[in-house]
Amino acid sequence: MSYQDIFYTSADKALTLYARDYNPSGGDPVLCLHGLTRNSADFEWLAEHLKEGHRVIVADQRGRGRSAWDSEKARYNLLVYAQDMVTLLDHLNIPRVTIIGTSMGGLIALLMAGWVPHRIKAIVLNDVGPKLSPEGLARIRGYVGKGKPITNWAEAAAATQAINAEAFPDYGPDDWMAFAKRTFVETDGVPVPAYDPAIAEGMAPGSEAVAPPELWELWAKLSAIPILTVRGGRSDLLSAETLQRMADAHPNFTSVTIANCGHAPMLDEPEAVAAIGNFLKNSD
Repeated sequence: MSYQDIFYTSADKALTLYARDYNPSGGDPVLCLHGLTRNSADFEWLAEHLKEGHRVIVADQRGRGRSAWDSEKARYNLLVYAQDMVTLLDHLNIPRVTIIGTSMGGLIALLMAGWVPHRIKAIVLNDVGPKLSPEGLARIRGYVGKGKPITNWAEAAAATQAINAEAFPDYGPDDWMAFAKRTFVETDGVPVPAYDPAIAEGMAPGSEAVAPPELWELWAKLSAIPILTVRGGRSDLLSAETLQRMADAHPNFTSVTIANCGHAPMLDEPEAVAAIGNFLKNSD
């Protein structure tokens, strides 16, 4: 993988954060934002695919990947993440960007679009929208920060499969190992999740830190921003009904549904790749 490491100071000046910069010397900028427990490695394939015509920046949110953990756990919330991402754009002198956001990353994108709409050219939402299904939220609460100790990579792959098997029924052993390699890091010879377990506090019932109330009022204000939504056909977080309501309420909206895939598509699926490619082309 060919990218430049970026280290910068967070919006609140408290932490050093990390991002990958693919093709830093040229191309229309695209900012990729990962999900709750994930990190910049999620976008390795897509970034390599897109970098021929785009500058692709992939951020690790605070407490994930190579970004520093926050001693103030209350700062693990969507508003802070959005502020950090605007700070990243300022650090890179990028005035306007297209955002590709998976799950929580998509919510960050929506908040940024409401806050600094002049900085947002277009948005790709990966399996997320203004309303989150309670079934999906309950499933996520069931595993975030609660994994059993892992002693080797085989166990890491097995744990990854146990959490995600319903979403990716066609995956085999090699897929699960590759998945684990993206979501665990090796510390003292032992794989550990590549995130601060304290991020789970933002998923507590009643918390709005990363599971906000319905955002339809915000959605109504984003009609000028082109939005593509990728939905997993088996998704338990973004329902087909919510997707239809999104389409009905937004004049610059397109979507694609990935069959036999749950939350959230990896964005290496042929249908997703084609939809994103066409969307970026038409947004130029």
